[in-house]
Formats: sequence, structure tokens, C-alpha cells
Amino acid sequence: MTTLQVLRAADRVASPWKNGGGVTREVASSPSGAADFDWRVSLADVADGGPFSVFEGIDRVITVVVGEGMALTVDGVETVVAERYRPFAFSGDATTGCRLLGGPLVDFNVMTRRGAVSAEVRFVRDGTALSGTTLAIVFEGTATLDGTELGPLDAALLTDGSAALDVRGLAAVVTFS
Repeated sequence: MTTLQVLRAADRVASPWKNGGGVTREVASSPSGAADFDWRVSLADVADGGPFSVFEGIDRVITVVVGEGMALTVDGVETVVAERYRPFAFSGDATTGCRLLGGPLVDFNVMTRRGAVSAEVRFVRDGTALSGTTLAIVFEGTATLDGTELGPLDAALLTDGSAALDVRGLAAVVTFS
């Protein structure tokens, strides 16, 4: 039996970052709302550069979705993350700093508990089949998931079975295993 939960952008609440340096809006997590999550997906408003919070035992994938990007220094190695919709993976254990390249931005974050869950993050512009535990979120245009309309920043969480996602714009698809 397919379980589909629609997660509307308008229902998300801004929460302070773990380090107090900004705000995030959780899209979904498992277990839902738990501090010791197995996985968590969120959108963050980044107004200024600075240090990232350390998340012990967590693998992270970050993607710039609005703005000119950032330079991340992860354990002393700088990587420019400027191309929108291009995921960058790194360890949440790492000492990480951020320098904004051209003002405020919004990033898309996927965090998974190492050894328990992994995630594949991809961006699609057309139809795609979803299966297992998968989260889809619309970034441009609209999408339909098994007859349910999704607008900008709306998401849907599939936790069992399969579904067809029809994208008219751009959506992220996060598959957990």
C-alpha cells in the first residue's frame, strides 16, 4: 500500500539554527521532529557567512537553490558551491565555514545518520517514477504526484510503494535507503 504525505510550503515554520546563526524550515524528517533523526530535509535562509553547526555522525548534502552561492571550507579545504541545483556532499562532523559569494541565499539540506540511512539527491525536469522512501519538492513551476498538485516549494513524502511524479518545471527527488 502506497503512503503519500503532502507537505505544503505554507505550513513550514522557521526555526533557529543549532548554532543560532540563521533560520531553517524543516520539510520532513524521520522520525518526525526528532532531535536524533535518521534523516532530515530542510530549507535554510542564509543572510551571512559563518561557521556551520557540527552534526556528529551525520552526512550532509547541500544545494544552493536561490542566490549566487557560497564558498564552503570543510576541514580546511575550500569548495565553491555556486551552481544552483548542483548537490555538494560533506561530513556533518567536519569543521565547516561559509563565505557568501554575492549576498543572501537559500539552500536545500539533506542530512542522514551515517550507518543507518543514506540519500541520493537529484533534480528532475520531467516525469520520473518514485519508489520506496522518497521525498519530492518543487523548486520551479509545478508538479503532480499521483493526481496531487504540488506548487512552488510544496513537497510530498512517499513512504511505501511507488508513485509517478510529473514535473512541469524543476523538482528535487531525494531517495532514502
